[in-house]
Amino acid sequence: MGVFVGVVYASTEVPTPESVQSKQTTILYYSDGVTEMARLGPENRINVPLAEVSEPARNAILAAENRNFYNDPGISFTGIVRAAWNNLTGGSTQGGSTITQQYVKNAFLNSDQTFSRKFKELFLAVKLDNQYTKDEILENYLNTIYYGRGAYGIEAAAETYFGVPAAQLTAEQGAVLAVLVRSPSYYDPQNNPEEAQDRWGRVLDAMVEQGWYDAAARSAAQYPAVLPDEGNGLGVPSGPEGLIVDQVITELEGPNHGYQDVETQGLRITTTVDKAHQDAAVAAVTDVMTGEDPALRQALVSIDPKTGGVLAYFGNARRTSDDPAADTTDYAQALKPPGSSFKPYTLAAALEQGISVNARRDGTSPQEFPDRPGLPVVNSGNAQCGACTLKEAITRSLNTTFYGLAFEVGPEEVAQLARAAAGIPDVWDPNDPTVPETLAGHETLSVPGTDSTGGSIGIGEYAVRPIQQAVGFATFANGGTYRPAHFVAQVADSEGGVLTTVDGTAGAEQVVSPETANDVTFALEGVADYSKRSLDGGRPVASKTGTQGLNRSDNSDAWMVGYTPSISTAVWMGTQGAAPIENAAGSIIYGSGLPGAIWQEYMDTVLAGTPEEPLPAKALIRGDTGESVSVPTTQAPATTQEATPVPSSEAPAPTTSEPPVETGSPEPTTEVPGVPPPSVSVPATTSVAIGRPPTTSPAPPSNR
Repeated sequence: MGVFVGVVYASTEVPTPESVQSKQTTILYYSDGVTEMARLGPENRINVPLAEVSEPARNAILAAENRNFYNDPGISFTGIVRAAWNNLTGGSTQGGSTITQQYVKNAFLNSDQTFSRKFKELFLAVKLDNQYTKDEILENYLNTIYYGRGAYGIEAAAETYFGVPAAQLTAEQGAVLAVLVRSPSYYDPQNNPEEAQDRWGRVLDAMVEQGWYDAAARSAAQYPAVLPDEGNGLGVPSGPEGLIVDQVITELEGPNHGYQDVETQGLRITTTVDKAHQDAAVAAVTDVMTGEDPALRQALVSIDPKTGGVLAYFGNARRTSDDPAADTTDYAQALKPPGSSFKPYTLAAALEQGISVNARRDGTSPQEFPDRPGLPVVNSGNAQCGACTLKEAITRSLNTTFYGLAFEVGPEEVAQLARAAAGIPDVWDPNDPTVPETLAGHETLSVPGTDSTGGSIGIGEYAVRPIQQAVGFATFANGGTYRPAHFVAQVADSEGGVLTTVDGTAGAEQVVSPETANDVTFALEGVADYSKRSLDGGRPVASKTGTQGLNRSDNSDAWMVGYTPSISTAVWMGTQGAAPIENAAGSIIYGSGLPGAIWQEYMDTVLAGTPEEPLPAKALIRGDTGESVSVPTTQAPATTQEATPVPSSEAPAPTTSEPPVETGSPEPTTEVPGVPPPSVSVPATTSVAIGRPPTTSPAPPSNR
């Protein structure tokens, strides 16, 4: 027997604590680095050094489980003999194990109460005690043990039961946790308060006996308040913030960072999302949409122009649902036609070619263009302006002006500038599930199913994502410097060691000249007031509304996008597919309507109390290298919306209780001369420009 025991002992290999792959909880924080957004992982486990566990808590565990821990050889001979006797006689299979034995069982073995398992436990415990210090063993034990309520390790337990880190545990709190080690569910004070408190008192008494707790303090000790069991809170939230968590994980596991299994690595991730901004976004959507058609969908994305950090993100009211038919699409990432909210890129392309915002272009309606014979472009309400400046035309959102301007400067030039400013890829990823088949693998900002870009780009008929619109306008707010949108500000390990910092400089690029950015902003400064969406106190803001029409009597998408130097916000509204959108009063929704109300409430909330930031007072680019028109001696006044309304992204403000709407114009979608646009089947997550030959649709779809 002695030889046998010697051979087995010699051949037993002790796994290192590092080899035990304990999956730790990853925690996501808002931008303050303190307020938690989510906890991820299969287990609520947070490893901490022994020094970060309060001494009273350590002593409470020792008093309850192994008072002679620092003096024993790692095993309890009496406990092993008792366990063996019980096995032989059919009694209880539980024996008194040391902390070292418990650690071996939890980390390296299993909980089977058998001779073979106890035999392995014996040799591993002795060898472990010989190879590691008592402090190292205690540290690993405290990080391994289960305390109930899904909490593994004393740090998670301290937060779960008391809302404090393990370093702040008192003797009384530590005794509560020490009681849980033997039977977490049974001794949970919420389940069996009398038994839990009785054993708690005995743990404190043992601490007094060992000289670890003052007798006077014991006499005065009161059972500490324990937090209610509300679940461990693990997993991606089911509401709007869950979509942020999805984006964070995608970003970290993507090629720019390359993290693997983010949810189980015990990371501490500080996001760029500001809690107050996020709350304001959710509140604005909720307030404005109360009483409106539940079929309507919304997206709101807010960006810090100086860093590209996402400040607020609303893609849906829910990320998950028990109802399999529920729509949980992230609409902040859905492809939607931006309508007139795309016109600033057309203006920027013209400015880059020396065409100033004071240059005049023909804004009469209707007009025909070479790339769409037989399909005239019209303005909303057939508004007329024979020689408006580009600043006037973008304020009034004249489609004929901007279709012609895009055709003049080159549709592909507009596309290239927009891609650079908004972070739009050159080609839609065919492996991206949010990209429909008609666009997958094709050039962005082109006719669906083709790689051809027409003059319709000038009025926003090609699909983009709401987050891209927020980024593009942020580029103008940032003096023409593009900064990629990102959700991650910092990544640290479980002990606070910083692994990654993101400041927005990577990928930053000057994509349009500062002069162009200045003049785009200058041109957009009157839109909010024109659309009756001015900010509180007349705060300067540059903005643009936009609407996409299904036909001449219905809209499918409505936008409001705008910025100050410190924040750029895009709001989209539509439906799961591409259906007509109306408000509760039965009126057509335009960009300055419900989307404008959401944008206005959100911007007023987050900017309240902040310094007012000036915007450009004048244009910097002068002259006109293009096809200017002369100022007519007599100019017909612009018409308002006709009795039979023509869908538009910018219709003049009505006199009803409906929020004032935009001015603009409907627009068909043919982009290639002589080739009618295809009929597009739109999936639930995507809305793209739809068009048909005039013989089948005398009232073609429109962009405003």
